[in-house]
Amino acid sequence: VAVTMRDLGKRLGVSAVTVSKALAGKSGVSEEMRQRIIKLATELGYVNPNAQQPRTAKGLDVGILVPDQFFSNDTFYAMFYKQLMQMLTDAGHFGMLELVSEGMQNSMTLPNIVRSNRVDALILLGQPTEKYTQMLVNQLLPVVALDFYYGGLKMDAIIGDSAYGAAMLTYHLLEKGHRDIGYFGNPKATSSIMERYLGFVSAMTMREAPIRAECVVKDRDENNVMLEPVLPEKLPTAFVCNCDVGARTLIDVLRRRGVRVPEDLTVVGFD
Repeated sequence: VAVTMRDLGKRLGVSAVTVSKALAGKSGVSEEMRQRIIKLATELGYVNPNAQQPRTAKGLDVGILVPDQFFSNDTFYAMFYKQLMQMLTDAGHFGMLELVSEGMQNSMTLPNIVRSNRVDALILLGQPTEKYTQMLVNQLLPVVALDFYYGGLKMDAIIGDSAYGAAMLTYHLLEKGHRDIGYFGNPKATSSIMERYLGFVSAMTMREAPIRAECVVKDRDENNVMLEPVLPEKLPTAFVCNCDVGARTLIDVLRRRGVRVPEDLTVVGFD
Protein backbone atom coordinates (compact mmCIF):
# COMPACT_ATOMS: atom_id res chain seq x y z
CA VAL A 1 0.00 0.00 0.00
CA ALA A 2 1.41 3.36 -1.03
CA VAL A 3 2.12 5.81 1.79
CA THR A 4 1.05 9.39 1.10
CA MET A 5 2.12 12.72 2.61
CA ARG A 6 -1.29 12.87 4.27
CA ASP A 7 -0.64 9.49 5.92
CA LEU A 8 2.70 10.74 7.24
CA GLY A 9 1.08 13.93 8.51
CA LYS A 10 -1.68 12.08 10.37
CA ARG A 11 0.86 9.91 12.17
CA LEU A 12 2.81 12.95 13.34
CA GLY A 13 -0.09 15.33 13.88
CA VAL A 14 0.90 17.79 11.15
CA SER A 15 -0.51 18.79 7.78
CA ALA A 16 0.42 17.31 4.43
CA VAL A 17 1.83 20.76 3.52
CA THR A 18 4.25 20.56 6.45
CA VAL A 19 5.31 17.08 5.34
CA SER A 20 5.83 18.35 1.79
CA LYS A 21 8.00 21.26 2.98
CA ALA A 22 10.05 18.97 5.22
CA LEU A 23 10.76 16.45 2.47
CA ALA A 24 11.58 19.23 -0.03
CA GLY A 25 14.00 20.92 2.39
CA LYS A 26 11.96 24.14 2.40
CA SER A 27 11.67 26.64 5.24
CA GLY A 28 8.72 26.81 7.61
CA VAL A 29 9.43 23.54 9.41
CA SER A 30 11.53 23.15 12.55
CA GLU A 31 14.62 21.02 12.13
CA GLU A 32 13.38 18.62 14.82
CA MET A 33 10.08 18.05 13.00
CA ARG A 34 11.87 17.80 9.63
CA GLN A 35 14.04 14.97 10.94
CA ARG A 36 11.01 13.19 12.47
CA ILE A 37 9.20 13.36 9.13
CA ILE A 38 12.23 12.14 7.17
CA LYS A 39 12.75 9.28 9.63
CA LEU A 40 9.13 8.14 9.45
CA ALA A 41 9.06 8.47 5.64
CA THR A 42 12.15 6.28 5.41
CA GLU A 43 10.74 3.66 7.78
CA LEU A 44 7.43 3.46 5.88
CA GLY A 45 9.04 3.39 2.44
CA TYR A 46 7.42 6.59 1.22
CA VAL A 47 8.14 7.32 -2.46
CA ASN A 48 7.79 10.88 -3.75
CA PRO A 49 5.60 10.63 -6.88
CA ASN A 50 7.17 13.82 -8.26
CA ALA A 51 10.73 12.63 -7.76
CA GLN A 52 12.88 11.76 -10.74
CA GLN A 53 13.11 8.08 -11.55
CA PRO A 54 16.23 6.31 -10.31
CA ARG A 55 19.04 6.59 -12.80
CA THR A 56 21.88 4.32 -13.64
CA ALA A 57 25.35 4.85 -12.23
CA LYS A 58 26.21 6.92 -15.31
CA GLY A 59 25.27 10.55 -15.61
CA LEU A 60 24.87 11.41 -11.92
CA ASP A 61 24.61 15.02 -10.82
CA VAL A 62 26.99 15.32 -7.88
CA GLY A 63 26.92 18.30 -5.57
CA ILE A 64 30.29 19.43 -4.17
CA LEU A 65 29.97 21.50 -1.00
CA VAL A 66 32.86 23.50 0.45
CA PRO A 67 32.74 25.96 3.39
CA ASP A 68 33.74 29.26 1.81
CA GLN A 69 36.59 29.88 4.28
CA PHE A 70 38.32 26.77 2.90
CA PHE A 71 38.10 27.86 -0.73
CA SER A 72 40.25 30.43 -2.53
CA ASN A 73 42.48 30.34 -5.58
CA ASP A 74 45.61 29.18 -3.78
CA THR A 75 44.15 26.63 -1.37
CA PHE A 76 44.51 22.87 -1.37
CA TYR A 77 40.75 22.48 -1.79
CA ALA A 78 40.63 24.65 -4.91
CA MET A 79 43.22 22.36 -6.49
CA PHE A 80 41.40 19.30 -5.14
CA TYR A 81 38.10 20.55 -6.58
CA LYS A 82 39.57 20.94 -10.08
CA GLN A 83 40.92 17.40 -10.03
CA LEU A 84 37.65 16.05 -8.64
CA MET A 85 35.64 17.77 -11.37
CA GLN A 86 37.91 16.29 -14.02
CA MET A 87 37.51 12.80 -12.56
CA LEU A 88 33.71 13.15 -12.43
CA THR A 89 33.67 14.32 -16.05
CA ASP A 90 35.88 11.44 -17.15
CA ALA A 91 33.47 9.03 -15.44
CA GLY A 92 30.45 10.53 -17.23
CA HIS A 93 29.06 12.50 -14.29
CA PHE A 94 28.40 16.19 -13.71
CA GLY A 95 29.64 18.15 -10.71
CA MET A 96 28.08 21.29 -9.24
CA LEU A 97 29.98 23.41 -6.72
CA GLU A 98 28.30 25.42 -3.98
CA LEU A 99 30.16 27.36 -1.32
CA VAL A 100 28.60 27.14 2.13
CA SER A 101 28.84 30.35 4.16
CA GLU A 102 29.28 30.60 7.90
CA GLY A 103 25.82 32.16 8.08
CA MET A 104 24.26 29.15 6.32
CA GLN A 105 25.91 26.82 8.81
CA ASN A 106 24.87 28.88 11.83
CA SER A 107 21.25 29.13 10.64
CA MET A 108 21.23 25.49 9.46
CA THR A 109 20.16 26.54 5.96
CA LEU A 110 20.33 23.79 3.39
CA PRO A 111 22.44 24.46 0.27
CA ASN A 112 20.50 25.59 -2.80
CA ILE A 113 21.43 22.47 -4.76
CA VAL A 114 19.90 20.32 -2.02
CA ARG A 115 16.76 22.43 -1.51
CA SER A 116 16.06 22.42 -5.25
CA ASN A 117 16.58 18.63 -5.55
CA ARG A 118 19.20 19.19 -8.25
CA VAL A 119 21.71 16.55 -7.15
CA ASP A 120 21.81 12.79 -6.72
CA ALA A 121 24.68 12.73 -4.21
CA LEU A 122 26.94 15.03 -2.19
CA ILE A 123 30.70 15.28 -1.75
CA LEU A 124 31.86 17.43 1.17
CA LEU A 125 35.26 19.13 1.04
CA GLY A 126 36.87 21.16 3.76
CA GLN A 127 35.03 20.62 7.02
CA PRO A 128 31.53 21.98 7.69
CA THR A 129 30.49 22.03 11.34
CA GLU A 130 29.46 18.69 12.81
CA LYS A 131 25.85 19.85 13.31
CA TYR A 132 25.60 21.06 9.72
CA THR A 133 27.19 17.88 8.38
CA GLN A 134 24.66 15.82 10.35
CA MET A 135 21.84 17.78 8.72
CA LEU A 136 23.26 16.99 5.26
CA VAL A 137 23.59 13.30 6.13
CA ASN A 138 19.91 13.30 7.17
CA GLN A 139 18.72 14.46 3.72
CA LEU A 140 18.50 10.91 2.32
CA LEU A 141 21.24 11.60 -0.25
CA PRO A 142 24.46 9.59 -0.48
CA VAL A 143 27.14 11.72 1.23
CA VAL A 144 30.92 11.26 1.16
CA ALA A 145 33.31 13.42 3.18
CA LEU A 146 36.75 13.98 1.67
CA ASP A 147 39.73 14.84 3.91
CA PHE A 148 37.77 14.98 7.18
CA TYR A 149 35.51 12.93 9.40
CA TYR A 150 33.39 13.17 12.54
CA GLY A 151 33.63 10.14 14.78
CA GLY A 152 30.02 10.42 15.95
CA LEU A 153 28.42 10.53 12.47
CA LYS A 154 27.46 7.52 10.42
CA MET A 155 28.80 8.56 7.04
CA ASP A 156 31.41 7.53 4.51
CA ALA A 157 34.71 9.40 4.63
CA ILE A 158 37.89 9.19 2.58
CA ILE A 159 40.95 10.59 4.32
CA GLY A 160 44.69 10.58 3.83
CA ASP A 161 46.89 8.95 6.46
CA SER A 162 47.64 12.26 8.12
CA ALA A 163 49.04 10.81 11.35
CA TYR A 164 51.50 8.55 9.56
CA GLY A 165 52.54 11.25 7.09
CA ALA A 166 53.22 13.82 9.80
CA ALA A 167 55.11 11.24 11.83
CA MET A 168 57.34 10.53 8.82
CA LEU A 169 58.02 14.25 8.38
CA THR A 170 58.97 14.50 12.06
CA TYR A 171 61.18 11.40 11.97
CA HIS A 172 62.96 12.92 8.96
CA LEU A 173 63.80 16.02 10.99
CA LEU A 174 64.88 13.94 13.98
CA GLU A 175 67.17 11.87 11.77
CA LYS A 176 68.71 15.13 10.51
CA GLY A 177 69.68 15.95 14.10
CA HIS A 178 66.82 18.23 15.14
CA ARG A 179 65.51 17.82 18.72
CA ASP A 180 63.75 21.12 19.34
CA ILE A 181 60.90 20.94 16.80
CA GLY A 182 57.68 22.96 16.69
CA TYR A 183 54.29 22.32 15.12
CA PHE A 184 52.52 24.97 13.01
CA GLY A 185 48.76 24.54 12.95
CA ASN A 186 45.68 24.54 15.17
CA PRO A 187 44.79 20.91 16.02
CA LYS A 188 41.23 21.91 16.95
CA ALA A 189 40.46 23.48 13.58
CA THR A 190 39.98 20.30 11.51
CA SER A 191 40.25 16.54 11.98
CA SER A 192 43.13 16.34 9.48
CA ILE A 193 45.18 18.98 11.33
CA MET A 194 44.53 17.12 14.59
CA GLU A 195 45.64 13.82 13.02
CA ARG A 196 48.86 15.45 11.77
CA TYR A 197 49.52 16.95 15.19
CA LEU A 198 49.09 13.52 16.78
CA GLY A 199 51.54 12.06 14.25
CA PHE A 200 54.04 14.77 15.17
CA VAL A 201 53.56 14.10 18.91
CA SER A 202 53.91 10.34 18.45
CA ALA A 203 57.27 10.67 16.65
CA MET A 204 58.61 13.14 19.19
CA THR A 205 57.45 10.91 22.05
CA MET A 206 58.98 7.77 20.55
CA ARG A 207 62.35 9.53 20.24
CA GLU A 208 61.95 11.16 23.70
CA ALA A 209 62.26 14.63 22.22
CA PRO A 210 60.53 17.28 24.38
CA ILE A 211 57.80 19.48 22.89
CA ARG A 212 57.74 23.07 24.12
CA ALA A 213 54.13 24.24 24.49
CA GLU A 214 54.94 27.69 23.06
CA CYS A 215 56.29 26.00 19.92
CA VAL A 216 52.84 24.65 18.98
CA VAL A 217 51.82 27.73 17.01
CA LYS A 218 48.28 28.33 15.73
CA ASP A 219 47.92 29.31 12.09
CA ARG A 220 44.10 29.70 12.31
CA ASP A 221 41.29 29.77 14.83
CA GLU A 222 38.74 26.98 15.44
CA ASN A 223 36.55 28.38 12.61
CA ASN A 224 39.42 28.09 10.12
CA VAL A 225 39.97 31.85 9.95
CA MET A 226 43.69 32.47 9.42
CA LEU A 227 45.57 34.25 12.20
CA GLU A 228 48.79 36.23 12.41
CA PRO A 229 51.15 33.63 13.93
CA VAL A 230 52.61 34.35 17.37
CA LEU A 231 56.09 32.81 17.37
CA PRO A 232 58.01 32.04 20.57
CA GLU A 233 60.90 34.29 21.55
CA LYS A 234 63.24 31.30 21.48
CA LEU A 235 62.59 29.60 18.16
CA PRO A 236 62.96 25.85 17.65
CA THR A 237 65.39 24.61 15.02
CA ALA A 238 62.58 23.26 12.82
CA PHE A 239 58.81 23.36 12.31
CA VAL A 240 56.41 20.69 11.03
CA CYS A 241 53.56 22.53 9.25
CA ASN A 242 50.06 21.11 8.90
CA CYS A 243 49.92 22.07 5.20
CA ASP A 244 52.01 23.72 2.50
CA VAL A 245 50.01 26.96 2.57
CA GLY A 246 50.82 27.11 6.29
CA ALA A 247 54.47 26.43 5.56
CA ARG A 248 54.58 29.31 3.08
CA THR A 249 52.91 31.60 5.62
CA LEU A 250 55.39 30.60 8.32
CA ILE A 251 58.37 31.18 6.04
CA ASP A 252 57.10 34.69 5.24
CA VAL A 253 56.71 35.47 8.96
CA LEU A 254 60.19 34.13 9.73
CA ARG A 255 61.75 36.18 6.94
CA ARG A 256 60.14 39.35 8.28
CA ARG A 257 61.76 38.49 11.59
CA GLY A 258 65.14 38.14 9.87
CA VAL A 259 65.25 34.34 10.11
CA ARG A 260 66.55 32.56 7.03
CA VAL A 261 64.93 29.34 5.79
CA PRO A 262 66.53 26.82 5.60
CA GLU A 263 69.86 28.31 6.73
CA ASP A 264 68.67 29.30 10.22
CA LEU A 265 65.52 27.21 10.63
CA THR A 266 64.08 24.21 8.75
CA VAL A 267 60.45 24.11 7.61
CA VAL A 268 58.60 21.03 6.32
CA GLY A 269 54.97 20.96 5.19
CA PHE A 270 52.30 18.31 4.75
CA ASP A 271 50.64 18.05 1.27
